[in-house]
Amino acid sequence: MRVFPTTQRAMPIFRRPDYTSGITDFIGQLRSSKPGLEERQRQGRSIWWEQPVDRTEQADMQQGRVAQKGYVYQTSGHPNSR
Repeated sequence: MRVFPTTQRAMPIFRRPDYTSGITDFIGQLRSSKPGLEERQRQGRSIWWEQPVDRTEQADMQQGRVAQKGYVYQTSGHPNSR
């Protein structure tokens, strides 16, 4: 006994080829109207994020860390904290 007739198929849950969101449409229009946008984004990212790591400076920063208490908002001078 079949639940669905053989001529009718179940609707796929995740595949929606005809649907594009408003954001996807906006990004597509933005890319087509500004052809050099992605290259400018890569250049901007390289200025701030694609930097070589100085291992000695990183080790100094790690060594200078101060341990944080478990609950940072608790003050040690509170009358109930004895």
